[in-house]
Amino acid sequence: MESIWLLVEIMLINLVLSGDNAVVIAMTSRRLSKQQQQQAIWWGAAGAVVLRIVLTVAALWLINIPLLKAAGGVMLFVIAVQLIAEQEPADTRDNEAHSLWGAIRIILLADVVMSLDNVLAIAAVAKGNLAFVAIGIALSIPIIVWGSGFISIWLQKMPLLLYAGAGILGYTAGEMIASDERLAVWLPAMWSKLHYGFPWIALALVVLLGFWFRRQLRY
Repeated sequence: MESIWLLVEIMLINLVLSGDNAVVIAMTSRRLSKQQQQQAIWWGAAGAVVLRIVLTVAALWLINIPLLKAAGGVMLFVIAVQLIAEQEPADTRDNEAHSLWGAIRIILLADVVMSLDNVLAIAAVAKGNLAFVAIGIALSIPIIVWGSGFISIWLQKMPLLLYAGAGILGYTAGEMIASDERLAVWLPAMWSKLHYGFPWIALALVVLLGFWFRRQLRY
């Protein structure tokens, strides 16, 4: 019975955290051709899986690095702002090829950040049981592939969803920063007040900054 509950917990974690990977892949590849979108989705999914395997092996060492989650949160915040701010590429084959590899670079960078969060969460729930960690990694594959394809379709139909997706990533970035235990130790008085509201502050900042940079680049 305990094993069943562990699997349920791991599935829920994957739905939430792998969903973030799917959002990044969909938002980054939304301007590519259908063929290039599929390439970006599979590269992104493969990158997430490989990174999770590597990070799982290194999880016990990584968890002791000071401010690692906070640094990852800052990186994800920047990626979220960039996804709103970027402009339409010129419609040429060279630029399309560059956009594909540019998209893959952004996706893999985001995979590094969010795979760390996923691995640490699943490792904590699985309590060192490698079989459950492996199941968690396997479950993330269909969620990322199917989820990113589904979100890509809706982003093309409703471009304003771009802001919602970036906001989700901003919230996740804020959570990563707020959950870094080293910040709580260094800034106890301030962090006790900001801890719960910080993800929402990060969400709002991503949308506002992304919108502002988008306007600046347009004019």
